[in-house]
Amino acid sequence: MQAIEITRFGAPEVLQLATRPDPVAGAGEVLVRVRASGVNRPDVLQRKGMYASPPGASDLPGLEIAGEIIDGDEAALAAAGFKLGDRVCALVAGGGYAELCTAPIAQCLPVPTGFSDVEAASLPETFFTVWSNVFERVRLLPGETLLIHGGTSGIGVTAIQLGKAFGATVIVTAGSDAKCQACLELGADAAINYKTQDFREEALRLTEGRGVNVILDMVAGSYIERGVQCLAEDGRIVVIAVQGGVQANLDAGLLLRRRLTITGSTLRPRSLAFKAALAQSLRTRVWPLLDQRVIKPVVYKTMPAAQAAQAHELMESGEHVGKIVLTWP
Repeated sequence: MQAIEITRFGAPEVLQLATRPDPVAGAGEVLVRVRASGVNRPDVLQRKGMYASPPGASDLPGLEIAGEIIDGDEAALAAAGFKLGDRVCALVAGGGYAELCTAPIAQCLPVPTGFSDVEAASLPETFFTVWSNVFERVRLLPGETLLIHGGTSGIGVTAIQLGKAFGATVIVTAGSDAKCQACLELGADAAINYKTQDFREEALRLTEGRGVNVILDMVAGSYIERGVQCLAEDGRIVVIAVQGGVQANLDAGLLLRRRLTITGSTLRPRSLAFKAALAQSLRTRVWPLLDQRVIKPVVYKTMPAAQAAQAHELMESGEHVGKIVLTWP
């Protein structure tokens, strides 16, 4: 098969098209002929040598795929509601930048009604992440206010739509007026240009001083301190990336007086059982909304897989709104 290798750690050009042996599906797995592969920030970190594959996972980058099931235990497939030839999208621990990829059956989801492979490949990583953190970990409730940092990222556009679909008021931060407008068009109730406005002050103003209930934080660093200052009583911050650094100061007195929670998680190293439960929850609670186009994929650009280096350059530029997807013949 053809695949995109990380030839050495470094800049985007270290991503090169190569020939690899075809993978073989093991117990509880399927082999998927990949038609599209989502590009995510963890892929960039892996390319730089900052995010190693979990033990036993492929060294190839790529955490989400869409395509057709071409091999796998038919009894296990039937038990999961699939069969050979079905179109699926899947969350994988690695190996997604390839023409063929194995995936745990339990981490496969049907391609939503009417979706292309490109649209389907844009779903798994961000939907698993947002659902796990915002809805299961910190339990966003209808009527609460959700503040999302990085509203135009793949995570951001997913969180906006899921937050609104489940009854929350959604505030986002973004780096330009144009990006703020894009977030509003996706359904956000308010957007803060973090380059010209203080998100802490704006969040308090928008909530009439009450503060927000949940913050989805992909920045960490100094954002933790300011986030704590704009949380409502019993507010929760969930950290899923540390683009602003791993060190943070905070007012522990506020933490006590307002009964605040700061938590975080990474999805890639979690167990198969954990991810299987997430997949089932998504299939039950979220996939019907995708089937009905209540929630929609936001694909910024598609590129042939051979242009993976250019896709990473685009990811690192921060120009995109939504997902970048690689396509295979």
